[in-house]
Amino acid sequence: MTDETPRRRRGRDGEQLTVPPADFASYYGRPVLKPPVWKYDIAGYLFTGGLAAGSALIGAGAQLTGRPGLRKVGRWTALGGVAASTYLLVHDLGRPARFHHMLRVAKVTSPMSVGTWILAAFGPLAGVAAVAELAPLLPQHGVLGLARRIAPSVGNVAGLAAAATAPALATYTGVLLADTAVPSWHDAYPSLPFVFAGSALAAASGVGLIAAPAAETAPLRRLALAAAAVEFGGGHQLERQGLTSEPYKHGRSGRLVKAGRALLAVGTATALLSRRSRILSAISGAALVASSVATRFGVFEAGRVSARDPKYTVVPQRERLRSTTQP
Repeated sequence: MTDETPRRRRGRDGEQLTVPPADFASYYGRPVLKPPVWKYDIAGYLFTGGLAAGSALIGAGAQLTGRPGLRKVGRWTALGGVAASTYLLVHDLGRPARFHHMLRVAKVTSPMSVGTWILAAFGPLAGVAAVAELAPLLPQHGVLGLARRIAPSVGNVAGLAAAATAPALATYTGVLLADTAVPSWHDAYPSLPFVFAGSALAAASGVGLIAAPAAETAPLRRLALAAAAVEFGGGHQLERQGLTSEPYKHGRSGRLVKAGRALLAVGTATALLSRRSRILSAISGAALVASSVATRFGVFEAGRVSARDPKYTVVPQRERLRSTTQP
């Protein structure tokens, strides 16, 4: 539907006839915009990829500041997150060979191609860093003893390298969605990477607060606060993009986004109050992880809503056309 008022024209006998505004529900029987074919696997992929990226950064920070318990949690969560995200991506593609085929070329102009290569680089690095945590379980002598001695150093290098690629992994999915023609994603291109970056750090901080030793979680409370500031700032801009911001505020997608924001506020506040309380840390961590899940699924659903309703495509196009034709 459009926002145009009915036009009037004269009939054969001179009477005024009202011409109703055009209905843009279809274009010659076809949808105005083809909805994305992605299933909810991709919404899960958005979450697990961000969790992996944030956890790699936390693992590297813990490595550099001498927090072995937090380092271990960060590394294993990064590996688990990237493994889950790879599975969800391949499952959505339908055939594992399609992921392999995407690695046959590298196109810097394609966010999907760049993201595939980021995932392919991050995964092995996160794997080496996590497996290095098993070194103390190896025998002290022989070939395995040699592996026990060199594994920590190799793991440290891999952990820092994974952290170097983590910011790109955390934010490229926002660029990927904005690069589509889906109105609520496309118009949010300035803010989606910030929303996803904050969401990634919040989720990783949440897992750390749940699983890491309480004595080592002080940096996570500050990180949760920083993540909330970034995500709230990006979310505020997300809801100011005009008509196409409606799905972020109304309907099922709007409820998910609002739930994510509320959980983020609760999780951050509880984290600041938790100190070394295991119960409060667990509550805070669970809220932060749930916040990230709700936000990712809310953004994903908002795009699907805007693709199905033609007004989000037609009305902004007409407004842009009027602005360029008016003197």
